[in-house]
Amino acid sequence: MSGQVVLTIDGRAATVRLSHPGKFNAMSRAMWRQLQDAFERLQHDTEVRCVLLRGDEGQFCAGGDISEYAGFRFEEASLRSFHEDDVWGALQALLACDLPVIAQIDGHCMGAGMEIASACDIRIAGASARFGAPIAKLGFPMAPREAALIARVAGDLTAREMLLEAAVLSAPVMLQRGFLNRVVADDKVASDAQDTVRRIAALAPQAARVNKQTLRSLTGVSLATDDASAYIYADSAEHREGVAAFVEKRRPRF
Repeated sequence: MSGQVVLTIDGRAATVRLSHPGKFNAMSRAMWRQLQDAFERLQHDTEVRCVLLRGDEGQFCAGGDISEYAGFRFEEASLRSFHEDDVWGALQALLACDLPVIAQIDGHCMGAGMEIASACDIRIAGASARFGAPIAKLGFPMAPREAALIARVAGDLTAREMLLEAAVLSAPVMLQRGFLNRVVADDKVASDAQDTVRRIAALAPQAARVNKQTLRSLTGVSLATDDASAYIYADSAEHREGVAAFVEKRRPRF
């Protein structure tokens, strides 16, 4: 099963749920496309006032589904299509959504999870949540616009620590660095996030949409353009070794 993104609407509130059982909700290509579809649909929904984005089974998102990578990552054109069409298509739809989006972050928030959380408006995490983008262990860099998003939202220092040191940071540290709005007990994350959605849904919807548009214009949400040389590493030995080592459950030999 390649996982799925499930959209449910209940009156003024919507929930977008990342679901990939047994893989900590790691994002497959299909899930990226479904995430884009969900937020493009929500953008045109005149009844919904707020969106909750969360993962299943006590996890947010542990990154990308590495079991798929051998099928497209080692050829430059297909790698570019994955990042620029699938991944950035979904993130851009999330960023462009005029509805307030609340991230309920439990457990793992790694790689793709960091990118998705960075595209949300308010981030609420459990005390034991963990954050990072340790793809240096997999032998490949982060795509330019994805790195720009994390650097803008999480901060340059944090982005460098995650990408260059493969650091995994705690929820209290991410709160201190300004990435999280608040950290609550693990068993309170869902209720706190739901309360936030209800409060926002009771407020003026047009004002919220205009505020989102204004904030986008102030923060330069379009971010970096695609670098023509960004994916030339596709067929590199380092890239192949990092992915192979993960799949084979061994330490990579760089």
